Amino acid sequence: MRRIPMTEDSHLKQLEPADAAEMFWLTDTNRSYLREWLPWLDYARRVEDTAQFIQMTVNQHNNNQGTHYGIWHKGRLAGTLGVHNIDWINKKTSIGYWLGAQFQGKGLMTEAVAAYIDRLIFGSWDLEKVTIQAATANYKSRSIPERLGFQLEGVLRRNEFLYDHYVDHAVYSLLREEWAEGRNRKKS
Repeated sequence: MRRIPMTEDSHLKQLEPADAAEMFWLTDTNRSYLREWLPWLDYARRVEDTAQFIQMTVNQHNNNQGTHYGIWHKGRLAGTLGVHNIDWINKKTSIGYWLGAQFQGKGLMTEAVAAYIDRLIFGSWDLEKVTIQAATANYKSRSIPERLGFQLEGVLRRNEFLYDHYVDHAVYSLLREEWAEGRNRKKS
């Protein structure tokens, strides 16, 4: 079980099958909140569905294609983040994340994404580029890459179907040297 510290009360922990009930509870109790921006909620109707997703992330990790972590705050699962896959030839990946409504406004996601990028993406995986996509109207999600120094590359029109309509996505990217420069500025 891999853990990455964030704050005194929070850490990242690699998702494992034992987390299925907790993750399903978080998803189910936030279903209407999450439905505004996440297209997969209709496929997560039972604990077994969540367990299948977690097993997929374990397989992804075992196939050297990245991994998904739970964001834990004061002993409870607050959300998740992970990569969609890793392009090892071009040394790049993309991140996806979500957080339960009751955990919003605490800086958890910004801390989680920063720790994930620092320890894994530009750390042990030694990648060159990471991207984040978010619906253009999802200002909370877009604020994460903006706070962390990502650059807006553009907008993908009608990029995702959310139940009954399409949304455009803002695409942000961050390069290894930009991350290092930003970290060095904070230390000064």
